[in-house]
Amino acid sequence: MLTTVADGIWVHQSPVLQNNSVVIQGRDGVLVVDPGITRDEMACLAGDIRGLGQTVVAGFATHPHWDHVLWIDELGDAPRHGTVACAEALREQMSDPDWRTKEAEDLPPEIADDVPMDLYGLITALPSGADRVPWDGPEVQIIEHSAHERGHASLLVDRVLVAGDMLSDILMPFPSPAAADPLGDYRAGLQMLEDVADQVDRVVPGHGSVGSDVRARIELDRAYVDALQGGTRPDDPRIGPDTTYGQDWVPGIYEWHRAQFGPAS
Repeated sequence: MLTTVADGIWVHQSPVLQNNSVVIQGRDGVLVVDPGITRDEMACLAGDIRGLGQTVVAGFATHPHWDHVLWIDELGDAPRHGTVACAEALREQMSDPDWRTKEAEDLPPEIADDVPMDLYGLITALPSGADRVPWDGPEVQIIEHSAHERGHASLLVDRVLVAGDMLSDILMPFPSPAAADPLGDYRAGLQMLEDVADQVDRVVPGHGSVGSDVRARIELDRAYVDALQGGTRPDDPRIGPDTTYGQDWVPGIYEWHRAQFGPAS
């Protein structure tokens, strides 16, 4: 089901990981950002778009993780965009003959057989340094950074920030362990989002609830990163005993973050 975020902007949320697919109205069709994540959910998304009387004219992947680079035939054969680094990361991954087997190991086991992989990762790189999505709809600004993963891009359109895998109300920051300076990169990405915060009325995270509290979410994410670096436990409701999401696995991720990114790492 599509939920309205702003005039001409909708979100379709997966119940599994609370992934948010974003649909943006253009002149001749819609732009779809990060569609996911099971076959049935994506078929529902495609059906909802048809129900609007629209076709998909463009796609965009905010970053090269499995749950953000999916596609199905029902969405059509529109160009699917991403940053240069996003497209490069996917090409590197898919050059491995065993990439499907390795990627399957990262899928939640309860949905592993329901994730469509035939059109996985077919992202075309935008020109290096591109700061706008090329399409016939409202201006979509690309804010590229490496906070969560190389080639990550948040999008700003009509006072809505499509944050990618940042600013979630249910998941703490996930810095990239492959980065030379994971926490520094994360802080830099948060600063880029803070720089446009005055232009934002609504924020759509990759996972979790749409909100109007963009600055509070930035500060909560920044406090988490600072606590990791300082070796202290953050006062963060997403990892506290009263959290309502991921109680069986989110605390373990936090402990892994402490070991990976803390002062003794």
